[in-house]
Order: sequence, then structure tokens, then C-alpha cells
Amino acid sequence: MCTLDNFKINTHGQIKSVKTSPLASKLIEMGLYPGKQVRVLFKAPFGDPLAVEVGDYTISLRKKEASLIEIDS
Repeated sequence: MCTLDNFKINTHGQIKSVKTSPLASKLIEMGLYPGKQVRVLFKAPFGDPLAVEVGDYTISLRKKEASLIEIDS
């Protein structure tokens, strides 16, 4: 299983799950829930933060936050 922080730029995938964490509810509220399609648009030079396309909008996530999102590519 791959997590969102390990995805390469322009890679598409579907969220399989969000790991249990104090941040999990915030990520789900932001639209990052199982079944949702995501695409990594940009990564900063050291990989933190990264821009992710979710539906019709783009969000910025820290690497730590992105590591909580398991992707089924």
C-alpha cells in the first residue's frame, strides 16, 4: 500500500483509507475520504508541502499529513 506523500508528480490514485490520527477528521472534512480520486500536482524542493488536486479544487498538505492517506493506484 502506498501513501500520498510517496506519489510522484502528476500521479493519479484513489484514496483507500485515512490512517487513525488526530488529523484524520480534518483531512476527511477537506474532502480526502475513501473512494475520492486525487492527483499530486506539485512538490516543494524537499517534498514538503505538496499540492494535491481533489475534485475541483487544490489543497496543500504537509508531508506528515499526506503520509496518513493510503492510496490505491
